[in-house]
Amino acid sequence: MTKNKILALKYRPQEFKDLIGQEVMTQTITNAIKLNKTPNAYLLTGIRGVGKTTTARLIAKALNCSKNFSEGEKCKINENCHCKEIVNSNHMDVLEMDAASKTGIDDIRELIENSKYSPTSAKYKIFIIDEVHMLSKQAFNGLLKTLEEPPPSLKFILATTEVRKIPVTILSRCQRFDLKRVSVDKLFDHLKIISKKENGAISDDAIKLIARTSEGSVRDAISLLDRALISQSINKDNLIKDNDVRAMLGLADRSKVILLFKEVLSGNEKDALKYLQDLIVDGVDAKNFLNDILEVLYFFSRRINLGSIEKDMAVSESEVKMIDEYSKNIDMQDIGLFWQLTIKTLDDLKIVGDENLTLEMYIMQLVHLKKIEVKKEILSYNVEPDQNSNQKNLIGDNAKEDNLEDNLSTPIKNQLKNTDQIKKNPIKNLSPQINKNKIEITNFQDLIDLANKEKEVELKYDLERNVKLVSFNKGKIDISFNEKLNQNFIKNLTEKLLRWTGERWIISLSKNENVKSLYEQNMEKKSSKLEEFQKTDLAKKMENAFPDIKLIDIQEVSDD
Repeated sequence: MTKNKILALKYRPQEFKDLIGQEVMTQTITNAIKLNKTPNAYLLTGIRGVGKTTTARLIAKALNCSKNFSEGEKCKINENCHCKEIVNSNHMDVLEMDAASKTGIDDIRELIENSKYSPTSAKYKIFIIDEVHMLSKQAFNGLLKTLEEPPPSLKFILATTEVRKIPVTILSRCQRFDLKRVSVDKLFDHLKIISKKENGAISDDAIKLIARTSEGSVRDAISLLDRALISQSINKDNLIKDNDVRAMLGLADRSKVILLFKEVLSGNEKDALKYLQDLIVDGVDAKNFLNDILEVLYFFSRRINLGSIEKDMAVSESEVKMIDEYSKNIDMQDIGLFWQLTIKTLDDLKIVGDENLTLEMYIMQLVHLKKIEVKKEILSYNVEPDQNSNQKNLIGDNAKEDNLEDNLSTPIKNQLKNTDQIKKNPIKNLSPQINKNKIEITNFQDLIDLANKEKEVELKYDLERNVKLVSFNKGKIDISFNEKLNQNFIKNLTEKLLRWTGERWIISLSKNENVKSLYEQNMEKKSSKLEEFQKTDLAKKMENAFPDIKLIDIQEVSDD
């Protein structure tokens, strides 16, 4: 009969040492049992398939076994022990209840009535309540008193995947144990042992893929291995490879996904869609494909920020080389945009009926987002590179607003939250009315004073606070700026200069970070004056006369 069992049941742990990835938890539980300091109620939490129900049964066995179960002593086959009945879920004193199907107060009331009776044969009567978060509010309230002060021979073991849905009043009455996701390395070793026992011909790459796909769930991993070995048992001469597992699960070949991503980064929309069509023909699942893209984005960001990826079972050596090569064509800002678009497309799959259509539109949008970076190089602003620094000079006429915004600040790409913001209409027929009385502007302060006189409040504010003057010459201003600068600043300034002076000015954008804005310079001067004044005798006399005084400003008063 054992041979006909599915592998997930056949290889279910029968001892604490068989639980993989939960060593700390099992050590704590066994120590408490040895010291006879077991809690009234256990709460086991974790994702599906990490061993919550198995752990509950192991605790029940350890508490009721006639041998010293926690020390690893095993019961004999013909020996009158409770372990066999507990494993088969037919022990009279170990009741397993599924809270998903018995959620009401009546079910809990029946359980509480049974708790009043002593165990029939075992040392402890144990109630295992699986998916306990499914109980109703009334059922939880009915359980409170019994859970806090049960009879000496009664133990509760609660298991759940949604611990946040359990009331705090229940949590405070339980000793909580969190079962962790099992690492890919441990899953790989475990699956390899099982495949050898089952005489399965399966490659290490295929086992790694199964371990990664299971997302830390042991049961999922063993079930996927079972599926793979079943297909191999029909054709015994065939070795199961990672491509066979991908076809079985509807997963994309990650190398192909990375190659597709390479074409996106290069702006080759046609080739990118060709790779997508090949993956669709191979039977890739749309949701799995988008999750693979997210994983690739993660590896690219990890490569950019932390250096080369090595000794990671999740990535093959060939994939590491591809990521190292292609990561040169992408930055973290692009990755952030691609990540958000991918998440949005996952939501779109729930709305759009045709998944293939959704994926094609997604790839085209990715290519478009990447091309926005290329548009920075193509300015319609008469670019004139400065010989002394890496600058771009922008002349106000014949300007396009979208190119201007790209050059003012690369964070402007963060504004691409909907399609209405992607395109900007070019500024046509830029011909501001020129002032007949031409004004002479000889320095930067003249420009600020003129903006103040003309009541151009926004322009004056930017000139004082957000612009950092590098150099000022007649007809040309070289500036640096901060991220708070108005996106229409260059357009407004060139228009106003043309109107006031009757001449066109060149506004050159510099990357010089050492210069400071006029406001910052004034604040430094003010601070310096305050420091000098505080050293004077007058300041000391004022401080002695008024201990709580705080000097905030110094102003010169005229004799008039």
